[in-house]
Amino acid sequence: MDWDNLGFGLTRTDYMYSMKCSSEGSFQQGRLRTKAYRKEDGRILLFRPDQNGVRMRIGAERLCMPSPTVDQFVDAVKQTVHANRRWVPPCEKGSLYIRPLLIGTGPILGLAPSPEYTFLVYASPVGNYFKEGLAPLSLYVEDEFDRASRGGTGFVKTISNYSPVLKALNRAKNRGFSDVLYLDSVNKRCVEEASACNIFIVKENLVSTPATNGTILSGITRRSIIEIARDHGYKVITYGLSL
Repeated sequence: MDWDNLGFGLTRTDYMYSMKCSSEGSFQQGRLRTKAYRKEDGRILLFRPDQNGVRMRIGAERLCMPSPTVDQFVDAVKQTVHANRRWVPPCEKGSLYIRPLLIGTGPILGLAPSPEYTFLVYASPVGNYFKEGLAPLSLYVEDEFDRASRGGTGFVKTISNYSPVLKALNRAKNRGFSDVLYLDSVNKRCVEEASACNIFIVKENLVSTPATNGTILSGITRRSIIEIARDHGYKVITYGLSL
């Protein structure tokens, strides 16, 4: 594996975790089928898997889906990482991207919850998400398309928050931009977030980020940055940031 040229793409690894349940049942013990990082001493660390488990349960409730417990979620992530540990990049060469997925897999034709659900966890070694790495990004301010709206699913991590951004994202990239910066769907004035990440604005000792008002995902990375910034003496405010 060429760890020095690791991009953000899917690499086939060894194992994937799988667990099923009915719409009226609960998830039981799964079988092998967030990111993990390797430290300098060789240890593998997980990034807040318990919070990812909580987030899945919140999203599942919004979509009328059963969800694994937080303990089941964390155990599935640990098993997946352990089984694929040879794919965890060396320290500072990247990370093992862990993708938990909860999908309806039962036979149904009409508009209703699925009679069966499958919980999967798979992983792939990755480098930086953006090809620019840690260099500054150029963002296209989108004033035509919306990423999410009030009363929708913008606050949960679901596919409905990502498929609508593809057209605007492709257009922005064709124009030479790295990503899209979305505005609120009502007034087209307040900054919300990018296609797949939250936004922070830093000026001297002040860190500002849009408030989570039902249209913005309360990201775990976002929450972690806020906690770390405050621990380091920064003043953090969350409110409507207008352009």
